[in-house]
Amino acid sequence: MSIRIYAINLDRSVDRWRSLSLSADAFGFDLVRISGVDGAETPPEERVDCNSKKFKRNNGRSMLPGEYGCYRSHLGALAAFYATGELTAVIVEDDIKLSVDLVVRADAAIKAIPDADVVKLCNHRVVGFKHVTTSEAGDEIGRASHGPQGSAACYVVTRKGAKRLLEGLNIMEYPWDVALERGWAYDAQIYTTRYDVAAPGRDSTTIATSSVYRSTKFPWWKRFRTYAIRIRETICRIGYARNG
Repeated sequence: MSIRIYAINLDRSVDRWRSLSLSADAFGFDLVRISGVDGAETPPEERVDCNSKKFKRNNGRSMLPGEYGCYRSHLGALAAFYATGELTAVIVEDDIKLSVDLVVRADAAIKAIPDADVVKLCNHRVVGFKHVTTSEAGDEIGRASHGPQGSAACYVVTRKGAKRLLEGLNIMEYPWDVALERGWAYDAQIYTTRYDVAAPGRDSTTIATSSVYRSTKFPWWKRFRTYAIRIRETICRIGYARNG
């Protein structure tokens, strides 16, 4: 089975696209470019389908332009895939390092769990892993009891999964990587591999640096509601993992 890879790439990130294309050609992958939304080019007053008030409450900080662009870009990639009528796709960001067995392992992962909507193939961290099954390619698949896991740089998604994501995550209230993991909140079956099938390259993110993230945080005394939300999210995440 041949699975297309939908790659999100900003128009200004020419070098990233060239590098990714060369890797895809070398491995014989069917790569589809999705022109990413550049959040830096979208003034806050022109952002669509995002709830800034809830974003601030949920995350304890302001929304970054790059986060808005990333969110809209992933929805665009999912919509493009869904419109084809294909059954399965791999969504990647353009800094991912492709591997020769990526498509085979992605296909095996999604087939290993019949009810899966998404299987994440890349994370910053996997803590408290709850094993569900092992794919024919040998990848352990399950859910993490603690998070967020971070990164949505590479995941495999089914057609029904794309529909659920497009409907359930149409309004932005979290960064994309956090929102994607919250399957309990939008009735989706989200899983992850225990170890990365693909990993981001060493290039810096186009969203923001760590110092910029820190600068957007509100003072601790303005984050009491955020703390309460995170406690609730932790409880939901643990229950979701146990019921996987």
